[in-house]
Amino acid sequence: MEHNHSHHTDEHHHEDHHDHEHHHEHHHDHSVVLTSVNTAFIVGITLNFLFAAIEIVVGLFIHSLSLLSDAGHNLADVGALALSLLAFRLLKVKSNEQYTYGYRKTSILVALFNAMVLLVSIGAIVYEAAHRLLNPESISGTTVAIVAGIGIIINTVTALMFLRDKEKDLNIKSAYLHLMGDAVVSLVLVIGGIVMFYTNWFWIDSLLSIVVATVIFLSTWRLLKDSLRLSLDGVPKNIQLADIKAAAMNVQGVKDIHHIHIWAISTTQNALTAHLVLQQDTTAEEEQKIKHELKHQLERKNIHHITLETERENETCEKIDCSN
Repeated sequence: MEHNHSHHTDEHHHEDHHDHEHHHEHHHDHSVVLTSVNTAFIVGITLNFLFAAIEIVVGLFIHSLSLLSDAGHNLADVGALALSLLAFRLLKVKSNEQYTYGYRKTSILVALFNAMVLLVSIGAIVYEAAHRLLNPESISGTTVAIVAGIGIIINTVTALMFLRDKEKDLNIKSAYLHLMGDAVVSLVLVIGGIVMFYTNWFWIDSLLSIVVATVIFLSTWRLLKDSLRLSLDGVPKNIQLADIKAAAMNVQGVKDIHHIHIWAISTTQNALTAHLVLQQDTTAEEEQKIKHELKHQLERKNIHHITLETERENETCEKIDCSN
């Protein structure tokens, strides 16, 4: 993405310097969140990997396709959690001359990949369920129910570790959805196991699998839409362009704001560039105050990297599409 900014005055640079100092506090707060999330990811990866291993061993021993397919689903989630953890680690990598934003956007691409992995695992569940509806096999319902019961505990405990921060970042939300989805799958397997034990209706297990796949699909579709929007540099979902314009127009001395671009640098950080039209008689000192006030307002709206270009009322904008 290329942004052409002219008229960068000394005071503009001074304002950017001040802006950088102001953001230092934000990054400090954010790192506290990432530390607790870091632990949650490591615990989630370890427990889910161990549980998937148990499911594979037991599934092979009692010839249970439901446990084996759930193990595959859990392993896919372990991979997705590991990728999310990698994305958070990359957030801390400093920017360089080739990547001036660092590798922050990796978190958006990982969220997109996670959604695609979930869709593939849903396809696998539906395919397996359809196959077993046509060819039901006799399996030990009690064993399925016990193993799946362990899965409910593991997945629910790890999902709750992400609950507090799930709206702050797409990857945390993705991890939460993965784990809660797994807990629901395990619950369905418990019910299926109990019913199979008492009735020998082995087709019920397949039917419940399809219901679960539908539930997971609905949450995944939202995740896919959000991450696709961010990877295409769309305006993040929780930011309204009209609100940004209104915030700017409420600052005394601002006559107009145009050429606004808002995009996500990562799943947690947003950026904005815009042209401000100021009153004709605005002094350099007043311009500084206006910029400072507007940046403060925008930070409260979850926009952290802000570049403002200014012009006076009677100046003509150099950009052809300045009316945007």
